[in-house]
Amino acid sequence: MSPFCRRVEPEELDVLSADDPRGRRSRRDLRRVHVAMRSVSNLQRAVAALQLAAQPRRILELGAGDGTLLLRFARATRPLWNDVQLTLLDRVDLVSEQTLAGYRKLGWQVSFLRADALEWAASGQTRSYDLCFANLFLHHFESAPLMILLRAVAATTDAFVAYEPRRSNIARVGSRLIVLLGAGEVTRQDAVKSVAAGFTDRELSAAWNTPGGDWNLVEFPAPPFSHCLAAARAKSQLPTGQPQRRVHEL
Repeated sequence: MSPFCRRVEPEELDVLSADDPRGRRSRRDLRRVHVAMRSVSNLQRAVAALQLAAQPRRILELGAGDGTLLLRFARATRPLWNDVQLTLLDRVDLVSEQTLAGYRKLGWQVSFLRADALEWAASGQTRSYDLCFANLFLHHFESAPLMILLRAVAATTDAFVAYEPRRSNIARVGSRLIVLLGAGEVTRQDAVKSVAAGFTDRELSAAWNTPGGDWNLVEFPAPPFSHCLAAARAKSQLPTGQPQRRVHEL
């Protein structure tokens, strides 16, 4: 149980323009932060928890940012996923040509969808995906809009991975020590806010208020500072017996 309540505050990086030097530095900081958080290995663990029967080929990332974390995950995945159609959704296109070239080298086709996530959720779009990622993104939302967003995710994908800050004392200490990574002021301030807005226990499972369908949910801490939800429709998973809606924490 977290010793402190969840608190969502606006983060500085979200309001900086794409060409603001502070924003560019913060995005560079985040690449080092992901190494310290063991983000790629934690994403691999979450995808493994999905127990998918087939490699996903249509993938969506919500709040994709500069797209580099998912690229690192794609490069590290063994065997490499091939013939992937990736859609990166964000309000601002921050994906560099170098990053796009990295995806192309893997054989991934990338398209960018410029949209606000909640507007996307309310649009009633009909495109379907095999897998959706939300990496350090859901913690920006209060409970009510979070539930709206997750309902739209459930309507458009067969599997979902959320990789978020964990709201814990150790993560709170870590957010204060991020200066040791050489992080700039924006990153240092946003790290503290991110942990305060993060998740613990089964909070994401509780927000997964989706009508219909057989979903299996696994929610777990991802050391040292993160928290994951892996959700999959039973029909998309390896056969394990009678499908049912399960919620548990690893």
